[in-house]
Amino acid sequence: MRLGINLLLLLLVAGLIYVLISSIQEPIKFKAEKEMRESAVIDRLVKIRQAQECFRDITGQFAHNFDTLSEVLNTGQFKIVQVFGDPDDPTNTEKIRYDTIFKSAKDSIAVLGIDLEAVKYVPFSDNVMFDMKADTITYQKTLVNVCEVGTQNRNYMGAFADARFTRYDNSYDPDGIIKFGNMGAPNLSGNWER
Repeated sequence: MRLGINLLLLLLVAGLIYVLISSIQEPIKFKAEKEMRESAVIDRLVKIRQAQECFRDITGQFAHNFDTLSEVLNTGQFKIVQVFGDPDDPTNTEKIRYDTIFKSAKDSIAVLGIDLEAVKYVPFSDNVMFDMKADTITYQKTLVNVCEVGTQNRNYMGAFADARFTRYDNSYDPDGIIKFGNMGAPNLSGNWER
C-alpha cells in the first residue's frame, strides 16, 4: 500500500514538473517566434517601401498594386540631371551646363536586392499578399501622394495567431496591423519605428 502511494505521489510530482516546464517554455517560444517572424515581415516592408520610393521617382506617384509597381520598375528609367558649374554663383551663368542621363530602374532594384515577384507576399503565410493602397490627398492645402502597405499580424504568426498569447505580450494583437505609410498624411514611416 505504501509503495503504491509513493508511486502515485511520484507520478503526481512528475506531472506537476512537466506542467511547470511547459508553462515556462510557452512564453519564451512565443517571444522568440514573434521576434523572428516580425523581423522578416519588417524586412519585406522596408523593401516594398524602397520600391515605392523608386516608383515615385519615376512616375511622380505611388503604385496602387504590385503588378503596376513591378511593370514600371522592370521597364522604367530614372532621370538623372548632372550639373556642371556652380548654379548658385550669379557671375558665372555661361559656365553652367546641365546634362540629363537615364538609368534603368531594373538595375537599381537589383542592386537594392529587391525581388519584385517575392516581395509582395507576406513571409510565413500561404501566399497572402500585403495590402497596398495609394491615392492623392489634400494635406495642408497641397495635393500630395500617399500610400500604405501592410498586413495583419495573424497572416504571419501561424500557430501563434491567437488572442490567448496576449497574456505574454500586452502589445500583441493578432488583428493588429504592421504597416508603413499613412493614407491620411504624407508619411512613409513604419508603425514598428516608434
